[in-house]
Amino acid sequence: MPSTYLDSAVFRDIFTTPAMRQVWSDENRVQKYLDFEKALAVAQAKLKIIPQEACDEIVKHCDAKEYDMAKLKEATERIGYPVLPVVQQLVKLCKDKLGEWSHWGATTQDITDTATVLQIRESLDIVGKEIDGICDALAALAKKYRDTPMAGRSNLQQAVPITFGYKMATILAGFERHRQRLAQLKERVLVGEFGGAAGTLSSLGTEGLKCQAELMKELKLGQPAISWHTVRDCIAEVGAFLGLVTGSCGKVAFDVKLLMQTEVEEVFEPFHQGRGSSSTMPQKRNPISSVYITAQTAIVKQHAAALMEAMVEDHERATGPWEIEWIVLPEIFMLSAGALAQTRFVLEGLQVNEKKMADNLMITKGLIMSEAVMMKLGDKMGRNYAHDHVYDICREVVRTGTPLIDLLEKDEEIRKHANRKELEAMVDPANYLGVAGEMVDRVLAMRKK
Repeated sequence: MPSTYLDSAVFRDIFTTPAMRQVWSDENRVQKYLDFEKALAVAQAKLKIIPQEACDEIVKHCDAKEYDMAKLKEATERIGYPVLPVVQQLVKLCKDKLGEWSHWGATTQDITDTATVLQIRESLDIVGKEIDGICDALAALAKKYRDTPMAGRSNLQQAVPITFGYKMATILAGFERHRQRLAQLKERVLVGEFGGAAGTLSSLGTEGLKCQAELMKELKLGQPAISWHTVRDCIAEVGAFLGLVTGSCGKVAFDVKLLMQTEVEEVFEPFHQGRGSSSTMPQKRNPISSVYITAQTAIVKQHAAALMEAMVEDHERATGPWEIEWIVLPEIFMLSAGALAQTRFVLEGLQVNEKKMADNLMITKGLIMSEAVMMKLGDKMGRNYAHDHVYDICREVVRTGTPLIDLLEKDEEIRKHANRKELEAMVDPANYLGVAGEMVDRVLAMRKK
């Protein structure tokens, strides 16, 4: 019976995706064990380590559909590891005891680790496609709203004007870096394992490295320079990468939640009838995807830390830390897939309220433009003096509610240096966007490269 949010019949497609759940399913894991056994038999037959007849028979029975999952469960609980029960069924399925040639020279962890790498490869393909989709959505938003002014915020207070396109482009640049990280880590991570009992391939004599090379060629994985049974940095790197990626998803979710507040209302998550509604307050339109993303990313970060803990392993075969990966890797990938899918959904359907962005630029009676005024007047009055003088006027705006432009115009000293028309130009947000548009263009140009 499903008992967690990742396999719940109700919640599972909120917190993860069907594609990622399938990658980490029992059936796919067993199939990956069998893919290893098949590739090993083919490699060893080529090198005449095992008879070709045995190879042909083994290959014929490397389909997980032939295997009894109930018997695998019972045997795994009895033995303690899941690979030997698979090998035992494989041997029985093969005729004339030819299955005895399977698993030749391998150890349980060789199969388990290489199967995990094969699952990671499938998972990273899914992650990569989601990142691509998110990048496309962010690029479209950055381009469309390149010149749309809005309030930039620091410490949750209005700071200076930016554009919504600029805001999206800053996040896009981060996801583009994730694409680069993904390409770079594959070379290190997508490497198989075949070392035998203590990693030295002693059971295969002088043929060990040749067999290893052929095996990895069959599996289309990198060949390790040396066994990595208890040196787990590459697995931990995958966790760290997913922590970074989902951290960026969390940034999107946090900003969307803040921008959806009633007092702000500058963007909204995609909407359909009933989405985000309250059981008691008919007016509510709550963030939904952003809330799930926040929860998912928090757990992914904790799991990434657990994978760091799993790096501390004893000697040539670990007593416990390895099993941490069994628990954590499926969940970290499934939650990451869920966070990425929810982020993509939000960005592809994001509703942008340009009018409210413009209105919110005005709610401080012009105070958001105080830096612009100070910098312009600084040319004539001196920067520090202009800062202090404008600061005093800003306090008067707060006290009286009088628009900044009006108090600037009334100030005798400022009138010596600027008239009403010049002051209006100073307090126009569209005139104080810096090189935001050019920065957006640079990020978009990077994608073309």
